[in-house]
Amino acid sequence: MAKNPTSAQNSALSGIERELKGEQASSLGRHGREVERALDALRSAADPDEETRARLVAQAAEAVWRYFIQREALGLRNHELVIRSYAIPGEVLAKVGSGGL
Repeated sequence: MAKNPTSAQNSALSGIERELKGEQASSLGRHGREVERALDALRSAADPDEETRARLVAQAAEAVWRYFIQREALGLRNHELVIRSYAIPGEVLAKVGSGGL
């Protein structure tokens, strides 16, 4: 008995979709860890000079911006919970929102 071509196509497609979803989740996780590292560096800088602080804020803003873009690519457009969860400082968010990356 021959296999239904539509069934075989659907099976192949669902396998590809699963792989794609796995890659999306992995990428989102990587971006989240980058946000954590950048924010940790910003928070742990002991009394940095103005130039160092500006660099750390810019690095954190870049990481947050990439994470937000990744989330939006997945259809996750509301970032409020993420902002609270990571405790993203206003100065970082301002840089993300201003396009001043």
